[in-house]
Amino acid sequence: MILRAALQHAVREDELPRNVARNVELSMGTKREIEPLTAEEGRQLLAAARDNRLWAAYELAVRIGLRRGELLGLRWSDVDLHEGVLTVRQALQRVGGELLIVAPKTQRSARRVALPAECVTALRAQRAQQIADRKGAGDRWKGTGHGLVFTTKNGTPIEPRNLNRSFEVLCVRAGVRKVRFHDLRHTCASLLHEQGADARMIMEVLGHSSIRVTMDIYTFVRLDSQRSAFDRVGEALRGDDTDPDDDGGAASALVAV
Repeated sequence: MILRAALQHAVREDELPRNVARNVELSMGTKREIEPLTAEEGRQLLAAARDNRLWAAYELAVRIGLRRGELLGLRWSDVDLHEGVLTVRQALQRVGGELLIVAPKTQRSARRVALPAECVTALRAQRAQQIADRKGAGDRWKGTGHGLVFTTKNGTPIEPRNLNRSFEVLCVRAGVRKVRFHDLRHTCASLLHEQGADARMIMEVLGHSSIRVTMDIYTFVRLDSQRSAFDRVGEALRGDDTDPDDDGGAASALVAV
C-alpha cells in the first residue's frame, strides 16, 4: 500500500508514466479477534486491583478507556478532582530506547472526559499514596518535574512494559481471561455500547479520529445481546395474542399436491 501511494505520487508529479502497483490486488489482512471483558469480569478485575499500587490506572482504563500511554503520561494538573474532569493532553511512550512525553495519538485524542465517582475515589487514593512515597523516599525521590499521576516509589515514570506485566499478574489474581492491557479500552467501549451509549458519545470518550473507527473496531455485540435481540424480534413476530406453541392455523392451509 505504501509503495502504491508513493508511485502514484510520482505519477502526479510526471516522474513516471504509470503506476504499475495499481494492478496488484491487496489482501485485506488478518484482523485480530478482540473479546473484551464482560461486566462481571470487569468487576472481578477492579475488585482485585483495590490493593494494587496502580488501582487508579485500572479504574481509568476500564471506566473511561484511557490508552496506556495516556495513563502513564497523565499529570495532576490535567485532573480536576473537585469538578470530576480529566483532560488528556499528552502521553508517555518509549521512543528510540528513551521514555518521552509526546503529543496525543491524534488531534481528537486530546479531550476532556467526565470522571465517574469511582475514578475520583481511586485518584484521591493515588495522590495520598504518592505523597507517602515521596516522604518515604526522601533524598532518593527522583520526580521528573512533570507532575505525573503514576510513578514508581522513587518518583520516576513507569515503564510501559512494567504496566503490562503488572496487568498480567492482576488477571491471574482476579481469575479473569488473559487479555491485553489495551483490551481494557475495548471493554470500556463495549460496556458503554451495551448500556445504551450512542456511537458519537463513545467516540468522544475514547478520542477516536472518526466515528467509523468506533463502529468498526471498538463496538462489540456479544452473543447474549444477540439472543436478547432475537427474542424481542420473535415476540414482535408472534404478536401479543399469539400462542408461541400454536401453529397459527398453518395445518388448515395445507393442500394435497
